[in-house]
Amino acid sequence: MKMDKLSDLKHLFVTVFLANFALNVIPPAITDITVGALCPSQDECSLAIYLSGFQQAILGLGSMMMLPLLGHLSDIYGRKALLTVPVAASIIPSVILAIGRSTNYFYVYYAVKTFTGMVSDSGIECLSIAYAAANISEEKRVSAIGFVAGIGSAASLLGTMAARFLSTAQIFLIAAISSMVATIYMRIFVKETSGRIDSEPLNQPILVDNGEECSQSKSVSQSFKEVLPLKDIFCLLKSSVTLSLATVIAFLNGLGEGGQQTPYLYFLKARLQYNKDNFAVLMLIGYTGAAIGQLFLMPRLAPITGEEAILSVSCIAGFISMLIVSIAWAVWVPYVANLLPIIAFLTRPALQSIVSKQVGPNEQGIAQGCIAGISSFGNILSPLIYTPLTDLFLSEKAPFNYPGFNLFCVGLAWLIALIPSMMIQFGTKNSRLKIRDGGCTLDA
Repeated sequence: MKMDKLSDLKHLFVTVFLANFALNVIPPAITDITVGALCPSQDECSLAIYLSGFQQAILGLGSMMMLPLLGHLSDIYGRKALLTVPVAASIIPSVILAIGRSTNYFYVYYAVKTFTGMVSDSGIECLSIAYAAANISEEKRVSAIGFVAGIGSAASLLGTMAARFLSTAQIFLIAAISSMVATIYMRIFVKETSGRIDSEPLNQPILVDNGEECSQSKSVSQSFKEVLPLKDIFCLLKSSVTLSLATVIAFLNGLGEGGQQTPYLYFLKARLQYNKDNFAVLMLIGYTGAAIGQLFLMPRLAPITGEEAILSVSCIAGFISMLIVSIAWAVWVPYVANLLPIIAFLTRPALQSIVSKQVGPNEQGIAQGCIAGISSFGNILSPLIYTPLTDLFLSEKAPFNYPGFNLFCVGLAWLIALIPSMMIQFGTKNSRLKIRDGGCTLDA
């Protein structure tokens, strides 16, 4: 069932807002809680850096495996049914820290968050984008994806503002309540989309149930036929030049976004003595710019310049932002650099919009899940690269005096991503027309 207006997605927007608010009210406080639980009365804590980096890597690995599967299952059983999983999973970690924040409680939270975060951290956005892309006309799809991303950023903005004024105990209580309300609201009001959608020939699935194009093996048991084989994922991603380039960009963007998490926060804490309030202000500025860019700029610029041009410019903005922060000499410098996310945060929605136009409505879940999974793979490698760099260049053993060198390297990921983004922008257009000649076959 196609929806003609963005207002038809209003219940999805409310769910996205509540779920993202719950997720993003926590980050401004979690760094202080981690350091306080592991290294009391210290500003620098190597154990906290490495534990957070390890968790980030495990979350990335889990997301890489889970998101394509969740997306594929949503194509079969419906977006709403699968969206319930990440939204509900985000409740548990918040409840734990709402009860207590001692070292023991922190380790319980750490373990639970490591598992639930595999589906909740990126799964909510991934399945929401798939829901919007599958149920809105292609002409309005870029606006729908921009709105989903923008509402998520707006929720992050308000969550960060709330963290600025709430006590630590209240932060986790509010997060738990918001996740619960999101789950209940979604189950009641969001319309289910299930089954295959009949569409024009151009939109017919790349992954088909018979034929010999990609998958030849029939060894998977019938009861597990819904589990998508790895080779079919590769077949989908190689089905057009645009999808292949999008895969590279998703990986590099995930690498950069991963560097903006643990290494970025601990650099600011060690170098500029940032605390919960500083982190809240920093995120407030960034999410304000992101919300403005995604809600207002992208829907207006995309019809004029195309998502491809937006993608290239956003990669440049990401590099410049990290370059400025890497040489920060005062507390206010990262605040100024964080004005650039008004453009830089358009990378992901622009990429998602490009990908959504490469597949039909019946494959939005698997396509968005694959791209999100590839991005998560970048998140796996990110802490392995940037965490040792952060620890090294913040120590007295640094080979040269550049404490922010790790952030410069984070920016390089977006600078490199500029190359494939320009190949999409100036390469073959309408590659979708070429990928319908063959299909990838699912194991039965």
